[in-house]
Amino acid sequence: MRSGWCLSKRQFGYHPTSSRRSPMDKRHRTPAAILLVLCGLLAWAQLAFGQAAFALISLDSIAALRTKSKTPLGQDVIRAANAAARREPHALARVHTEGTLPHQGIYDQSREAMRDWPAMRDLALGFALTGDETYLHVVMRYFAAWLDVYRASLNPIDETSLDNVILAYDLVGKSLPDNLREKMTELMRALATGYLAVQPNVRKGTTVNNWQSHRVKLITLSAFALNDPELITKAQRALQTQLDYNLRADGSTVDFEQRDALHYVVYDLEPLLIAALAAKAHGLDWYSTKNRGGASLETALHWLEPYATGERTHEEFAHTTVEFDRTRATAGLPGFSGRWDPKISTLLYQVARRLNPRWATLAVQLGPASAWLELCFPP
Repeated sequence: MRSGWCLSKRQFGYHPTSSRRSPMDKRHRTPAAILLVLCGLLAWAQLAFGQAAFALISLDSIAALRTKSKTPLGQDVIRAANAAARREPHALARVHTEGTLPHQGIYDQSREAMRDWPAMRDLALGFALTGDETYLHVVMRYFAAWLDVYRASLNPIDETSLDNVILAYDLVGKSLPDNLREKMTELMRALATGYLAVQPNVRKGTTVNNWQSHRVKLITLSAFALNDPELITKAQRALQTQLDYNLRADGSTVDFEQRDALHYVVYDLEPLLIAALAAKAHGLDWYSTKNRGGASLETALHWLEPYATGERTHEEFAHTTVEFDRTRATAGLPGFSGRWDPKISTLLYQVARRLNPRWATLAVQLGPASAWLELCFPP
């Protein structure tokens, strides 16, 4: 039986308003029913005692990392961790790049600060791979710097890379002092509850387009890391609602209609696949969830597949309805004009491969997985 959240109260048969069962009912319970009850009790026990809580990377996965420190990929991560250890944190109270161009507002300052987030993940991986507490002490310094000043802005485009910080917390959270764990818990709860408060509205595009996908990812990772059953249930509903509003029956997305860009199809689906991978790590299947039109994440991956294989090509943003896309193209930002590069979908299909092996061939064709994904979720 997997550790972590197994089933909701309703799923394992807890109904506060249900009628009292007779002794005869108890004698005739099936082994399957008993197993469901035990699974539910285990989930609630883990919640009560704060054990085995994680967003994406379980304790078993962390333990397995120690055997990979000498592998080429492990050595690559250790080099990245060493580089991260040589820089100082650039913590800000708020970062902002969404809707702006380089050298505008705090764009450049934010980009530099946001380099800290994958650096924290690499440092945490370095500690998990080697046990060298030098990495732990440095990542603690990063956590302290950021958690002292940063407050959730609830702009999912600015904050989507905070998933790296949550992954870092999976890897080193139990080794952090109480005050940092408390502050990280406060941040994740602010992300989950704040983003859950945004209700989809078809008349407001950012509540159903890629922005909402990034909200769902941060809600999901935070909910699982907090091991909060209510938030986990709400995260699953948020994913279901996003599939309902965002996916068409053929698997295409609202973003493709609005932006005429495969860039935004990937940007839309990638966070939802990561949310589904987190659910799988907790014994739940969100990958197969169908929307009200019968489409699922699998349907969307099939829709994109001929572009990812190179069978079909696409000129990006040729008929976008968003003026800022044309502004970025005019400014010469890469990827906002010209033919779409299938390599952009590498991470998407590498995550998909972990959810359904049928994507393995395409994933390998596109390129290697990100180091954290390959190390923590070997195919």
